[in-house]
Amino acid sequence: MERGRAPPPPPWRGPWILVLLPALAGGQPLAAGEAAYEEWRATGVRGRAVELSCGPAAAAPPAVVFWSFTPQGEGLPRAVAVGSGREVAMAPGTGMLGRVTLRNGTLELRELRVAAQGRFLCQGLFPERGRLRVGYAAILLRVLVPVSKPFVRPTAAAAAEGAPVALTCTVREGTEPLSFSWQHQEPRGGPSVTSAGLGGSRAELQLTPANRSHTGWYICTVRNEVNNRTSDPVYLDIVYGPDEPAIRVEPFSPEQGGFSAGEREDVVLSCLAPSNPPSRYVWLHNGSQVHVGQTYVITAIARAQAGTYTCLAENSHLQTRTQATIVLTVYYPPAGSPSCSALASDDQRDVALRCRWLGGFPLARLRWVGPQEEEEEEEGLMGTSFSMATRIQPGVATRNGSSFSCLASHPALPLGAACGTTLWVPSGSPTCAAAATKGDEYVMLRCRWEGGTPLVTLCWRDSAGRTLGDPTPSTAVLVLSTDGSLGGREFVCVAAHPLRAAAAECRLRLEVPELQAESEVAVLEGGEALLACRQRGSSANLRATVAWYDPKEREVTPGLAKYQLEQGEAWVNLTVRDAEWPGDSGIYRCTATNAVGTASLPVRLRVDRYPAPPNVTISKLRYTRARTEVRLEWRTQGAGNLTGFVVQRRQTKKPLRETPSPWETAAGDIEPHSRDRRLGGLDPAVLYAFRVLAVNHRTAGHPSEVQTPAEPPFEAYPAVTGAAVAGMLVATAASLLAVHCIARHRENLPRLHDLLFRTAGPGAQEPVGTAEDAEAAAGGEEGAGPAQRDSCAPGTAAGAEAAPAQGDPSAPGTAAEPLSATSGTTDDPVNVTITVTATP
Repeated sequence: MERGRAPPPPPWRGPWILVLLPALAGGQPLAAGEAAYEEWRATGVRGRAVELSCGPAAAAPPAVVFWSFTPQGEGLPRAVAVGSGREVAMAPGTGMLGRVTLRNGTLELRELRVAAQGRFLCQGLFPERGRLRVGYAAILLRVLVPVSKPFVRPTAAAAAEGAPVALTCTVREGTEPLSFSWQHQEPRGGPSVTSAGLGGSRAELQLTPANRSHTGWYICTVRNEVNNRTSDPVYLDIVYGPDEPAIRVEPFSPEQGGFSAGEREDVVLSCLAPSNPPSRYVWLHNGSQVHVGQTYVITAIARAQAGTYTCLAENSHLQTRTQATIVLTVYYPPAGSPSCSALASDDQRDVALRCRWLGGFPLARLRWVGPQEEEEEEEGLMGTSFSMATRIQPGVATRNGSSFSCLASHPALPLGAACGTTLWVPSGSPTCAAAATKGDEYVMLRCRWEGGTPLVTLCWRDSAGRTLGDPTPSTAVLVLSTDGSLGGREFVCVAAHPLRAAAAECRLRLEVPELQAESEVAVLEGGEALLACRQRGSSANLRATVAWYDPKEREVTPGLAKYQLEQGEAWVNLTVRDAEWPGDSGIYRCTATNAVGTASLPVRLRVDRYPAPPNVTISKLRYTRARTEVRLEWRTQGAGNLTGFVVQRRQTKKPLRETPSPWETAAGDIEPHSRDRRLGGLDPAVLYAFRVLAVNHRTAGHPSEVQTPAEPPFEAYPAVTGAAVAGMLVATAASLLAVHCIARHRENLPRLHDLLFRTAGPGAQEPVGTAEDAEAAAGGEEGAGPAQRDSCAPGTAAGAEAAPAQGDPSAPGTAAEPLSATSGTTDDPVNVTITVTATP
C-alpha cells in the first residue's frame, strides 16, 4: 500500500483509547449501545501454552481489545493487556501468569503458571457495518499440574515371614484426582504381579501377613488427567526359613532305606532347604563334618565312605536350623575281572570249564553260557552261582572251536562283565629236540606242542613204551645222564587232548654226529685252500662242537694268522692262507663231539708248486744318443708258466779289484706279453750292466746273460754327405761360370785366359766355330762395352783381376789362338772348403 493513499485513522485511535483506560481498568463494561456477552471454560497445563480468544474464532479481530484477570477466589479484576491493531500495552505484573503476548485480540499465555487459574475478561470494540460493536467474553481458565515422579517407602526393608508390611506411594504434586497402581516383580526377574493381584489400587499397599512370595521389587505408578509417572523399584526382602532340607543323590539309585552307589563312581549329594537369606549347609558323615556347602561331590567313592550322610541347613539371620539324613550304601565289584579256564579231566576225556571272580559286595553272580545256537537252552539248564561256577563238558561231544562264555553280574557294574574260552586243538604235531647241559654231563629231551584249550598234555616214553616222568601241559622235559649208553636210543613224546580221539607223538633218536667233507683239496702254492666240513642230521639232534686239527694234530683256533675259521650252526670252514710247499701239505682232521660221542673225518691238502718260468735272452741293448736311456729287447726260450718279467741293473765293477755292486730292479710288473722296455734315469758317466728274469706267481726263472748297452750309431753321416755334395755342386757351377767368362773376355783377363787356355804362338787365333762366335770375336776386337765387362765380373773367379789396358802389346790379336790339347798340360787345382754342421 502506498503511503499517500493510506486511509485516515479511525476516530477512536490515538489518545482516545487512553480515555477509556480508567473505565476499563475498573472492569466496567463499555456503554456503547447493545453489547454481546459470551462465557466459556478453558483448560491449560502448567508449563505449557494456552490461547484465549476474544470472541468466536471465525469473527474478525477487534479494533480495540482489553483483557483483565480475576484470580480464583478473589473479586477484584486486574488489567492484563490492551491493544489496538499493532499497538499493544501490557499491564505490569503479568509475569505471574506466564509469558503473556497479545496478537489480533487473542491473549496467548506461554509457560503457564498455576497463578493463571481464574477468570479472564475480554472487552472489545468490533467494527461492524460502519459502527463499533461492543463485545464481552469471559473465560474461566483451569490450570492443571502434571503428576511428579512418585517414590515408594516400605515400613521395613526386610521383614520376617508372617509380620505385617505396608508400602506407601507418595507424589510431591499433581492435580487431583490421582490414581495409584502397584507392580511386583520377583527377585530373579520373574513375571510381574499387577495391583489387582496385590489387593488394591490405593496409595498404601498392605501386605498382612507377609510371606516369602512377597519378596521382590515393587513399583508404584500414579496417574491424573494430564500424565502418569512411575517410581523407581524398591526391594522388599522377606526373611524366612530354612525349610526342611531335601537331599538329592546322583546318580539316582534308591534302595530300601537309602541310596546306593558303585565304588569308584562319582557321587554328588545335593541339599536344598529354601531360606532367605540362603541357608548355610554343613554335611556330616556318620556324625563328623566332612564338607561345607550346598553340594558335596565324592570323587571315586570308596567302600569306606558308605554310611549316613546328614545335611544341616542354618539361617544366620533368623538363627534357625533344620536337617535331613540319608543312608548311602557303596557297592564294589570283585577286583579285576572274571577269569575263565579250561582243564582236562577224567583222564583226558572231559573238559572242566571254571569261572572265578572272588570278593566284592555283594558277591558277583556267575553263569556259563554255551554256543550261540544253544544259548537259550543252556541258560535254562545251568542256572547261576556266586563267585565260582564250574561246568563239565564232554570232550568227544564238543566240536573243535566251540566257544563258551561266563557272564557276571554285579550291582556296581551296570553293563556286567564276562569272560570266555574257546575249546580247540592246536594244529600240527608235537616237536622234539635234544640239548646237552654245560660240560655234556646231562642230555635234556624237550617236547613241545603249544596252544590249544585246554592245553595239550605231553609225556615221554622209551622205545619199550615205559612212561618216563610225569605228564605236563604244553612242554615236557626229560633229563638223562650221559653214561655212554644213550647212543642210538630212541625216545617217544606222546600228546593227548580231550577233543582229539587219538594221541599224537614225535620220536627222537640220540646219535653220534655225522660229518661230511671232501676227502682231498688241491691248491697251488701261494693260494688259499678252503676245507669245508658240514654236520649231517636234523636240528632236533644234539648240537655238536666241530673243530679242525692241522697235520701236526694241533687244534686250529681263531686268531691265527695262517688260518681263518668260519662257523655256522652246522658247519665249520677252514681256510689255509698263502699255502706253502711242502710245509702246508698233509692230513687235516675235522672232528664233531656231542654228549653222545665223537666223530672225525680226515681231509688231505695237496699244495702243488708252480712250473718254472722259461729262460730269457737279451736280443738288443743300446744307449740312446744322450746316454741317459737304453732300449732293451729280449725273447724267451721254451715254454712255462709266466706271469711277468723283471729287469735288473747294476754298475760294472771299476776297477777290477772292486766287488760288483748288487743288482737292483730297474723295471718290475712287466706284462707277460711284453718283449721290450725303455729304461731311463741313467748316469751317462756310469757303465751299467743289465739282465732280464721271467717270473711266475712265486718263482723266478734263470736270469739272462749280463750285457752292457752298446754305443748309439753315428747318425750325422747322411747330413755331412749331403752338405758336401751340395758344396761341390755349388763350387762346380761357380767354376764353370768363371771359365766361361774368362774365355769370352780374353782381352780383359789375358793372364787368367793364358793360365787356363795355353796358346800355340803369338799369331795363333782361337778358331771360331759358328757365326755367333765370329761376331763375338769381332766385337771383342773393337772393344767390350760396359755391359760386357760387367756381365761376368761379379760371379767369376777371375773377376778379382783387372782387365788389361787397351793397346797392350801382350793382348791377343784379332784371331783367337786354338786351345792346346796336349797331354802334358796340367790344370791347377781349385780349393773348395765345405762346412757341415751335424745335429745329433
